[in-house]
Amino acid sequence: MTDKVDEKKVRDFSARSQAEQRDFIENTWCDSCQKENLGLNSPCEYELSGIIYVEGKCKVCSNIVVTEFTDDEF
Repeated sequence: MTDKVDEKKVRDFSARSQAEQRDFIENTWCDSCQKENLGLNSPCEYELSGIIYVEGKCKVCSNIVVTEFTDDEF
């Protein structure tokens, strides 16, 4: 039996203001490039286990980048 809390719930990233979207797309960390703020392509927002994430592809290497929203970012 799957716990409903552990299901990935897709959220509407485009419902955020343009400024918020830009901030989350530009303020990233890429583990592969080992650099910050390289940018993000194809952002997708979702909630998992009560935590909100934005996932996309690094603009430099195209590897997956995941950013976890913190209370400071709301």
